[in-house]
Amino acid sequence: MPGERLIVRGASEIGRFPGAAPPTRVQVTIQKEEKKQEESGCRRWFRKMCPCCCKRQSSSSYDVTDKVEMKVPTPTPAPVISPEPTKPKPENGEAKEMDEIKLKVCSVDFLSSRTGQNRKEHHTDLYHGNELIIRRGQTFQMEMELNRPYNSDTDQILLELKTGPLPMVSKGTHVIIPLVDHLEDERWEAKINEQNDDKIKLSVNSPANAVVGLYGFTVTTRSGKSETASTHKSDKNIIMLFNPWCEEDTVFLDDEEQRKEYVLNDIGRIYYGTEKQIGARTWNFGQFYDGILEACLFILEKSNMPPSGRGDPVNVVRVISAMINVQDDLGVLVGNWSGDYSDGVSPAAWSSSVEILRKYHSTNGEPVKYGQCWVFSGVTTTVLRCLGIPCRSVTNFQSAHDTDVSLTTDVYFDENMEPIDYLNSDSVWNFHVWNDCWMARPDLPPGNGGWQAVDSTPQETSQGTFRCGPASVNAIRSGHVYLKHDAPFVFAEVNSDKIYWQRNLDGTFTQVYSEKRAVGHCISTKAVGSDEREDITLLYKPPEDSEEERIAVETASRYGSKPEMYSAPMAEDVCVEMKMDGEGPRIGSDAHLSIVVKNMSSEPRRATLHSQVAVMYYTGVLKNAIKKEQIPVELLPNEEKTIEWVLPYQQYQDQLVDQAALMMTLSGRVTETKQVLANQMTFRLRTPDLKITPLGEAVVGKEMSAKITFINPLPRTLKGVLFRVEGLGLQKCHEVVVGDVSGHSTVTLTEHFIPTQPGTRKLVASLDCKQLSQVHGVADIVVLEK
Repeated sequence: MPGERLIVRGASEIGRFPGAAPPTRVQVTIQKEEKKQEESGCRRWFRKMCPCCCKRQSSSSYDVTDKVEMKVPTPTPAPVISPEPTKPKPENGEAKEMDEIKLKVCSVDFLSSRTGQNRKEHHTDLYHGNELIIRRGQTFQMEMELNRPYNSDTDQILLELKTGPLPMVSKGTHVIIPLVDHLEDERWEAKINEQNDDKIKLSVNSPANAVVGLYGFTVTTRSGKSETASTHKSDKNIIMLFNPWCEEDTVFLDDEEQRKEYVLNDIGRIYYGTEKQIGARTWNFGQFYDGILEACLFILEKSNMPPSGRGDPVNVVRVISAMINVQDDLGVLVGNWSGDYSDGVSPAAWSSSVEILRKYHSTNGEPVKYGQCWVFSGVTTTVLRCLGIPCRSVTNFQSAHDTDVSLTTDVYFDENMEPIDYLNSDSVWNFHVWNDCWMARPDLPPGNGGWQAVDSTPQETSQGTFRCGPASVNAIRSGHVYLKHDAPFVFAEVNSDKIYWQRNLDGTFTQVYSEKRAVGHCISTKAVGSDEREDITLLYKPPEDSEEERIAVETASRYGSKPEMYSAPMAEDVCVEMKMDGEGPRIGSDAHLSIVVKNMSSEPRRATLHSQVAVMYYTGVLKNAIKKEQIPVELLPNEEKTIEWVLPYQQYQDQLVDQAALMMTLSGRVTETKQVLANQMTFRLRTPDLKITPLGEAVVGKEMSAKITFINPLPRTLKGVLFRVEGLGLQKCHEVVVGDVSGHSTVTLTEHFIPTQPGTRKLVASLDCKQLSQVHGVADIVVLEK
C-alpha cells in the first residue's frame, strides 16, 4: 500500500520459538472456525483467578487483525494494538496446578522518564519527552509485570528488537536477546536483576556497533514443554543513538569537556567575514528541543539508507551530508546565492536549526527556503549531535573552490594583465563554513581517525551526489588526498596554491606567478567551554612555507589533474601588498585601504599597477567591477611606498550584495626586470550589531523583558525591516515586522517573555532587509530556579 514501509503476511519463524513475534509493521489476519465448547466449573474458576491469561471466546468464529506500526515519533497517537486471541484449551475436568499456568507478560515499563536511571546514565536526559532514548554499547534497565511469578527452571523469556521495513537477523535489524546469568560486553543479552512476585527487573546490554534508530519491542514467553509461545508487543518504541562515552564505539571521544561541547552543548558560534574582519554569530543548535530528534530520525528514514548501514558513522555522516541540501534527494535546505529570497527566508535571517528542522518534518519533507553555507553547517551540527556523533561548525577564511581537481586555484589574465572573467571558474570564497565530526576510521590506514571534514553545502558532486566527506583531517594535512572521501576537494579549500596565468599572442597561456599563501587562513571554531574563537588552522595544514607544508602540497598535486603545474622559482625583488586599518571600513562610509610597494633591490624600480575593485558574493563569484584605475609607481633602491586608496560610499551604495563583500585586485609588471606583480584582497564593509539589554530579574516562570536597539548606519531608508528573535529556554522564534527605517535613525524593540529553563541562556536577534545583512546580536541571561 502506498505510504507503508512494510506489509508482510504470516507469522515470523525467526528465533528460537516457532510462532514468535511477527516483525514490526506486520499485518496478521487469523481466521479459524471452532466448535462452541461448554465452559467447565474449573475453567470458570481459573478465568476468575487469571483473567489476563484466559479470555472467554464470545463467538464460534473470529477475525482479528493485529497491526503494529513503527514510525518516527510524531504528535499522532501511538499505534493501537489489538489483544491477542487466546485459544481455549480442552478441559479434562481436573483443576490445573498454578505452576502449569502459561507465562504471559502483562506490561513492560522501559523506565524511560527523563529523570530516571536510564536517561541519566545514557546522557539522554536533555532530550524532550519520555521515550526510552539510549546509547549503544551500554546497559539499560526495564521492568515487566507477568501474570504469575517467573520460574527460571521451567519458563523462558526472549526479547526482540526490530528496526526498519524488513527486519533481518543477518543484517542486525532484527535482534533476538536471550536471558543469561552474567552479562558480557559487545553483545545483545539480558539478565534478571530483581524478582518480586510477578514483577521482574532486567538489565539489557547492547553492542557498540548496534544499528542506530527506532526499534519496536516484543517479548516472547514459553512455559514448560509447551510448543506454543505467548507474545507481548510494546506500544512504545526504543531509540538507539551513537555513544561517544563508550570506548568500543567508533565515535568515542576521550575527553569529558569535549563531549559536553561537541555532543551536549545546544548553543554555539559560527564565524564569517574575512580573515582580517572575522565576525561571529550565535547559533541555536537545539538538538534536544521538542521534535528535533523525531525530525533527525525522519531525515534518516527519508534518505532511503538501508537500516543495516546505520551502525557505521561514516555511512551516516555521508548520508546526512547529502540530505541537508535539496539536490538529488529533496533534502532539508534549498541553497540560494541570488540575493532574491522573496519566497522564503533570507539565509542571514536564520539563527537556529530548530525552526528549519521542525518545518521540514511537519511538512513531510518539503525543503525549506533558504540556506547558505553557515546555515547548512548549523543544521548539520544539530543533526549529528542529536544522533550522538561529536560535531562542530568550522569556518575557513579564503576558502578555495577547485572546479577541475587540479588542486590549484587558477587566475587568468589577458595580454594586458586584465582579468579574463569567463575563464576564472575557480573561486576563493571570503569564508566557507563546513563541519568537523569525530570518529575512528577503520576503513583507512592507521592514524586517519579523529576529526573528519564533512560539508553539506552543495558545491561539487561526490560519486554523483552533492555531498562531501567524511574526509580525514589528518590525511588532508599530510596531502594524502587519495584517501576517501573527497579529500582532494577539502585539501584545495585549505592549502592550494593560487597560480596566475597570462595569455600569449598565440592564445596559449604562460604561468607568470605562483602565490603560495593565498588560501586557508584563520580556520576557526568555537572553543571548548567558552565563546572564544579557537584557531585550528594547524590541524588542517602545517605552518605556511615550512618544508612540511611544501611536501604536503607536492604530495597532493601528484594526485591532481595537473601534476606538472609548478614553475621554477624566479627572483623577485619587488613586492606589493594591501593593508587595512583596524577592523576595516564600515558600511555607509568611504572605504580606505593602503597599497604598500617595496623595492628590495639596490637598483631603482618602476612599475604600473592596475587596480580593480569588484562587488563579490561571499562565494568568490564577482558581480561587477565598480572602480578601475592605473597607478604609476617609482621606487628608489630599498624604498617602501604606501599609496592611499579610497572607494567613496556613493560608488558602492547601490551595488552591494549579501555580506557587503568586495575584492581588490592588483596586477602589474616591473619595467626593469619584467617581474609580474599580482595580489588580491577581499574585505567586507562592516555592519552594526544589535544591542540586547535584559531588563528585570530572570527567574523560571516569571515574566521579564529585553530591549533590542538598532541604529541604521546608512544615510538612506531601509525598506521592509524585519527582526527575528529567539532563545532556547527563553522565547520561541518569532518575527517582528518593523517596516521602513529612515537613514541614521534608531529602532528600539522591547521583548516580553517567560523563561522556562534555568541556567545561562542566550537571547538571539537578527535583522533582515534587502539593504543590510548579517546584522545580529546576542545577550547572555542567567535564569534562576523559581
